[in-house]
Amino acid sequence: MTGPGSRPTAVLFACSMNAVRSPMAATIARSLFPGQVYVRSAGARKGERDPFVDAVMAEIGMDASTHQPKTLEDLDESGFDLVITLSPEAHHKVLDLTRADAVDVEYWPTMDPTIVSGSRDQILDAYRSVRDQLMMKIKKRLGWTPPPSG
Repeated sequence: MTGPGSRPTAVLFACSMNAVRSPMAATIARSLFPGQVYVRSAGARKGERDPFVDAVMAEIGMDASTHQPKTLEDLDESGFDLVITLSPEAHHKVLDLTRADAVDVEYWPTMDPTIVSGSRDQILDAYRSVRDQLMMKIKKRLGWTPPPSG
């Protein structure tokens, strides 16, 4: 188990359908901590890939295009130090599934950008907002420091 000030070595991000929030979070964490933190994502249910995720991640130089949605039950791995849930549905399911495990579970309430309607730009802005919020929280929680310039 990890405390708020320590960096876990294995993190699972979970949301409702593993289509938007948790894949964004996993892509960000893998990019910020390559080879330092084992990162996976899953959903309470299995959703469909969302092309807006690929678009907003590509804007910041991160590639989410290989992501395939999966459920928590689909995961082959276990032994995560930290599970970060991004939706109420995922949080309740993770708590049920990890009841007997020594794992920290943190709930980060995160807006579902798929509920936003309007123009393409308005929808993309909602996805960007979620991406940027996740980036900030991941950097803070996992203790990211910028690489030395030189």
